Amino acid sequence: MKKTIINFYTAFLGFKDYLFREGIMKVPFYAFRRIFIKQTVKKLGEGGFVMMNVEFRNGKNIEIGEGCFINKHTLLDGRGGKLLIGNHVDIAQEVNIWTLSHDPHDDFHKVWGKEVIIEDYAWIASRATIMPGVRIGRGAVVGAGSIVTKDVPPMMMVAGVPAQIVGERKSSLKYKLDWQPWFK
Repeated sequence: MKKTIINFYTAFLGFKDYLFREGIMKVPFYAFRRIFIKQTVKKLGEGGFVMMNVEFRNGKNIEIGEGCFINKHTLLDGRGGKLLIGNHVDIAQEVNIWTLSHDPHDDFHKVWGKEVIIEDYAWIASRATIMPGVRIGRGAVVGAGSIVTKDVPPMMMVAGVPAQIVGERKSSLKYKLDWQPWFK
């Protein structure tokens, strides 16, 4: 009987996540989505914008700072540990940020997880992938299509697979991300 109750509860949670992902996150009015996002994640800072079709996995481990812009079709994973996103972070479309992965050396395909920290003013370009245990430093830039497997120092620009330092950002980081379209 106990196993049946656990299975029902697991199915209920899965269905709730499905409704949020396939229903709420497809509504083209951010003010409406924001109400539900605030109930899904641990923290959602003021200002900023979360576009349609962003996927949250275990949102109770996800904290999003003030003035962040998270573009469409982005995956934010909090299953393997905390995902901490600082203030004024720009995350482009189709970015995947993972806190959970599989151990390729384990005979049983064991999962492992570690927190991911993205510090203030970081910019993650389109289709980048951030792997578990990575820290993206303040003002760092991750190039489009990069796979980040190691920490990125503050103000460094990385690109490639795996991501390597390709330059240093020359900015005083005074901007605020405040673009909020009506229907996105």
